[in-house]
Amino acid sequence: MEMIITFDGAKKVIANYNGHTINTDQSISSGGNNSASTPFDLFLASLGTCTGIVVKSFCDKRDISTNGLKLIQNMEYDNTSHLVSKINIEIQLPVDFPEKYKEALINSAELCTVKRHLIQPPQINICTK
Repeated sequence: MEMIITFDGAKKVIANYNGHTINTDQSISSGGNNSASTPFDLFLASLGTCTGIVVKSFCDKRDISTNGLKLIQNMEYDNTSHLVSKINIEIQLPVDFPEKYKEALINSAELCTVKRHLIQPPQINICTK
């Protein structure tokens, strides 16, 4: 697996992976043009969207409609470490969501691959060539 990272002027950094181009930029206050999400925004979104696809798959396998279903992700920021210290994901269910599946849905959502990588992070090596 290989991802190619290139630069496109100012603070724009582009990732090419798996046939897709992922554009990033920085906010204007950080010297960018705010033309795309920041890498950290994409990191946070990857957790929410990963959880979302697991929830969607769970519902699809059981013929449960996802109309009215949504996830709300909130982040708590630690001013001392300057890092996100807690991420809460709330699955808002429609009133007709089957009660018998609520706990199983949460258990399924816990299996998000991004979350599993955060719990058991990969080794990251950086070098020059």
